[in-house]
Amino acid sequence: MGRVLAIDYGQKRVGFAVSDPDKIIAQGLDTVHVTQAFDFIQNYISIEQVETIVVGNPKRLDNTQSESARFIEPFVNRLKKAFPSIPIVRIDERFTSKIAFQTMLDGGLKKKERQNKALVDKISATVILQSYLQQLEIEKQRN
Repeated sequence: MGRVLAIDYGQKRVGFAVSDPDKIIAQGLDTVHVTQAFDFIQNYISIEQVETIVVGNPKRLDNTQSESARFIEPFVNRLKKAFPSIPIVRIDERFTSKIAFQTMLDGGLKKKERQNKALVDKISATVILQSYLQQLEIEKQRN
């Protein structure tokens, strides 16, 4: 059984989260500079079996693509070419940064720690992954 790798792609940083092999638990993995993201993924896939890659899909409230989508699409296309045997799934990422920030508040992190944008990106990737894992569970229950 492979893992699910989730990506919160930003213009400066990319947050990563990964599931356990049973696809039950989502945990933050790392945050890297956007220029290192592809190499990070290649390296991770060389050591771990990745069954699916989930990438956040930035949308506006009216369900249209947000401005940042133009930065993400070339990256997603590069992933599809480099890893044709691994499905790439897009997940709506609206409000993930707000949820990540609230998670940090609920976790009791101090103001200085909450200002760590790399941590926010990693938590956002975890939120994206958790959303995907919940969708898998719902589909499993329907079948």
